[in-house]
Amino acid sequence: MERSVFVKQVWEVLKEQVKYTPMMVRISRYEDRANYQSHYLGLLWEILNPLIQVAIYFLVFGYGLRGSSTLQGTDISFLEWMLAGIVPWFFINSVVMQGTTSIFNKIHLVSKMNFPMSILPNITIISNLMSYFVMTIIMVIIFLLKGTPINIYWGQYLYYFVAMILFLFSFSLFNATITVLIRDYQMALQSIMRVLFYLTGIVWNIPQLLPEWAANLLKLNPFMYIVDGFRDSLLLGKWFWESPSYTIYFWLLTFFFLFVGSILHMKFRERFVDFI
Repeated sequence: MERSVFVKQVWEVLKEQVKYTPMMVRISRYEDRANYQSHYLGLLWEILNPLIQVAIYFLVFGYGLRGSSTLQGTDISFLEWMLAGIVPWFFINSVVMQGTTSIFNKIHLVSKMNFPMSILPNITIISNLMSYFVMTIIMVIIFLLKGTPINIYWGQYLYYFVAMILFLFSFSLFNATITVLIRDYQMALQSIMRVLFYLTGIVWNIPQLLPEWAANLLKLNPFMYIVDGFRDSLLLGKWFWESPSYTIYFWLLTFFFLFVGSILHMKFRERFVDFI
């Protein structure tokens, strides 16, 4: 009986995402305009900031530390390899950090508009999609200019994109709920995400630097599954089913955060205002 109640709570959260999708889009557009209305370049800063960071990382790690612009053992340029990882990472990092405080920072909206608080983490995802898509287009243009062939593996990009969105929603719902209950959680997660930038292999090839057992241990990080997946699809030509255990682990972790996050959210959301 109790198990069926938990499943019902998860299902209720998912139905809220579908029902309130138009409202999530409207709120995200309004917030984007509000955040940049006092800037001369406006929303263009969402593109300029990551482009500047990409240039810095490429100069430091592509030339400064590596002394080479080609990935060791391949004919893939370091710029292409780094872009395939850093573009999704910028999106992931922004969504995780903004989604973690989404309920705490935006709970005042609930008192002004009639909608469930479970959609607040998803608003963060939608708000960051525009800059992610533009950065992805720029990345693909660079790939084509450098002669990277378009092949059947590129179609797998859609699978990893959906996997990324579903994991980020599940993880953000969990984080946003815990942050309301435990304020220190957000600060701890911020520090962890800074470390994960390097442990996810965004700017260096972890399998070439670490022993096999250490590289496999780092795969417990779910973001590595997503980043490696984009690189496998766009550059290395590998299918996701070639690593079945890795794929099963990722989806089990995704459903864990969705399940636990939904249950905690439904249990405490009537009392969120009291905690804040």
